[in-house]
Amino acid sequence: MTPGSEPVEERLAEEVVEGLDLQPEEEPLPSMSELLADQLGGVRGLIESSLPVLAFVVLNVVLGNAVVGLEKQTALTWAIIGAVLSALGIGAYRLARKQPVRHAVNGLLGIAVGAFLAWRTGRAQDFYLPGILLTFGQAAVLLISVMVRKPIIGYAWGILANKGRHDWFANPRLFRTFQWLTLVWVASLGVRAGIQYYLWALGEANALGVVRILISWPIYAATFAFTAWAIHRVTSAPEKALT
Repeated sequence: MTPGSEPVEERLAEEVVEGLDLQPEEEPLPSMSELLADQLGGVRGLIESSLPVLAFVVLNVVLGNAVVGLEKQTALTWAIIGAVLSALGIGAYRLARKQPVRHAVNGLLGIAVGAFLAWRTGRAQDFYLPGILLTFGQAAVLLISVMVRKPIIGYAWGILANKGRHDWFANPRLFRTFQWLTLVWVASLGVRAGIQYYLWALGEANALGVVRILISWPIYAATFAFTAWAIHRVTSAPEKALT
């Protein structure tokens, strides 16, 4: 065997390994839109999160003076029970089918807090107050993150779609994109919470439920979709355009 040559068996073994492609491949990360859809819970998640609110609105209207004519407090009590039971039912159904219950649990906690508050005050509109305050709080946190130049949308993208790296700070165009996208979220959350707070102040409990189902979620979903599109537009641009 001449110096530098390899035995025939070793060369054959290397060729077999290369042919079998036994090197572990790194699975591609899901797209930002897929990740955002997962956080939102998908269409099913939106429907399931709306069912307890729908149960509350329907029972409060049907059992109240509008139809059955029960006493206001009695109708409110049954509406609260219906909302809580529907949230529990969704969680039980998911458990029985061995499906993820993260969204169901989150929804149940929100429904439970709102139901307790409405029961204590005797005012149907207070069922929605925790959600309104939470939305205002989220908008405030996002706004502060922009003011200190640490946009939360950028951190979310780094964790979800950039393998935990936050090198976007060194990319001027990405940084600007995450700054104004975070402001878009501030505006979206502010509009949702503002409309609901106005109806809460007027004591329009049933209108609050309708807005929560028919207006609030579409705004939320549209903001997610716009965020995914804007990020994809920037990250898919040529390298020179990202400065």
